[in-house]
Amino acid sequence: MNGSGVCSCGGATSEADLALRLDETIARYQSVPGGLIPVLQIAQGIYGHLPEPALLRICSGLNKSYSEVAGVVSFYSFFSTEPRGRHTIRVCLGTACYVRGAHRVLAELKQTLGIEVGQTTPNLQFTLEVARCLGACGIAPACLVGSVVHQSIKPNQIASILQSYE
Repeated sequence: MNGSGVCSCGGATSEADLALRLDETIARYQSVPGGLIPVLQIAQGIYGHLPEPALLRICSGLNKSYSEVAGVVSFYSFFSTEPRGRHTIRVCLGTACYVRGAHRVLAELKQTLGIEVGQTTPNLQFTLEVARCLGACGIAPACLVGSVVHQSIKPNQIASILQSYE
């Protein structure tokens, strides 16, 4: 299922169905010490992100304060309260990548996609993020699109890279 509530089979999933799946998850982890993080991970898988109603349901179901749940969500970069794109682009801004032009690659991505770092395109295709180091210094500048590493990128290659994911 993607972040818009449509399962991969092509059928829409109702809000009630999503809430039922979340309730089942909460019940499974209610008495498990440290169960909050797995519940949040599963909830994000169900919804594609962590919308406010889901967070409130988790608070109630696990008997946790909103500030505790929201604190965990904001602490871990894996969690998102906003819908995310089908493809996450992470531009490495580590020293080697930066020196070799990653900042220009990032600027081109922002202009081409029409979004800033941390945002998602309106069509939910791409989410743009930065990484401090991808461990790919020898092929700098590098970026990840999903789990695919793109190496030695030049700003003029951005359009064709993005096109290959549409």
